Amino acid sequence: MPAKSKAQQKAAGAALSAKRGETKVSELKGASKEMYDTMSESELEDFAETKRKDLPDKVDD
Repeated sequence: MPAKSKAQQKAAGAALSAKRGETKVSELKGASKEMYDTMSESELEDFAETKRKDLPDKVDD
C-alpha cells in the first residue's frame, strides 16, 4: 500500500531506518514512532518507497 501523503512517506522512511538499526528508536517522534511500533519492515518499505512527486503534503483524516 503506497503512502497517501509526503508526511506519511517521510514518517515511514524514518521508522524503517530505525527498524533496520540505522537510526536510534529514541529519535523517533509522533507518527514515525507509532509506525515503528505497529508495522512490519515490509509494510514500512511499501510506504517509504512511494514516489513523492504527486503526493499532497498532508492528508486530512
